[in-house]
Amino acid sequence: MQLATRAVVTAVLATAVAVAGYVGLYPLAAACAVLVLLVAVGWPPLANLPFGTGTSAVVALAGLGSVAVVTLEEEQPYLDRLPIVFAAAVVLAFVAELVRRDGRVRLVESVSGTVAGALVAVAATGWIAIARGPEGEALVVTAALALAVGSVVVAIHLPVWMGVLATTLSSAAAGAVAGLVLPDFDPVAGGLLGVAVGILVAALHALFDRMEALERWRPSLAVVVLPVTVTGLLVYVVGRVLVG
Repeated sequence: MQLATRAVVTAVLATAVAVAGYVGLYPLAAACAVLVLLVAVGWPPLANLPFGTGTSAVVALAGLGSVAVVTLEEEQPYLDRLPIVFAAAVVLAFVAELVRRDGRVRLVESVSGTVAGALVAVAATGWIAIARGPEGEALVVTAALALAVGSVVVAIHLPVWMGVLATTLSSAAAGAVAGLVLPDFDPVAGGLLGVAVGILVAALHALFDRMEALERWRPSLAVVVLPVTVTGLLVYVVGRVLVG
C-alpha cells in the first residue's frame, strides 16, 4: 500500500472516530471495536510473529474486552478495570504459546510481540474514557480532526525535519480551529492537543514508513490503524491534563 493511500485511509478512520464521538458513546465504542479488530488482523504480519492466529486472537480479546469494561464502567475512573483486562491478555499470550505445535520457535519474540499488540489494541479505549469526561465530545472531535489533518500532511514528500514541523503545525492548527468552532472549548487547549497528536503522527510515520512488509495489505492495514488507536491513549492523558 502506497504512502498516499495509507494516509488517506488513516484520515478516513480518524474522521469516522470524530463523527462517532459526536454522535454518542455507543457509536464511539463500536468504532473502537472495529479498530481493535483491524489491529488484530494486521499486527502479526507487521511484527513478523510466528503464530499469527494465536496473536490475533489475544489482541482481539484484549481490545474488545477493554472496550467493553470502559464503556460499561458506571463511574470514574473509567479506566479502573483496564489493568485487569491487560493482565489477562498477558496470561493469554502465554496460553497461546502453549497450544503451538511448531516447536515454539522464536518464543520470546512471539510472547513480547503479542503483548505489544494487545497494548496497541487496549490503547483505543482512551477515546471512550475521555469522551465520558468533562468536555469529552469536544476533545474527541478535536483530536480526531487533528489526526486526520496530520495524517494527510505527513504524506507530502518533504525533508525529514520539515515534514515533522509541517505535520505538527498542521495538526496544531486543526486543533485550534476545532477549539474555535466547538462550543465551550478553548482553542489554546485544542492547539496543544493538536501539537501532541502531530508529533505522534510524525513519529509513527518515521518508524514504519520504510518497512518492506508494507508491500502487503495486512501489515499496511495495521499501520493505517495504529495512529488512530494509539492516539486514543494520548488524547486521554493530554485531555486530563488540559481539562481535568
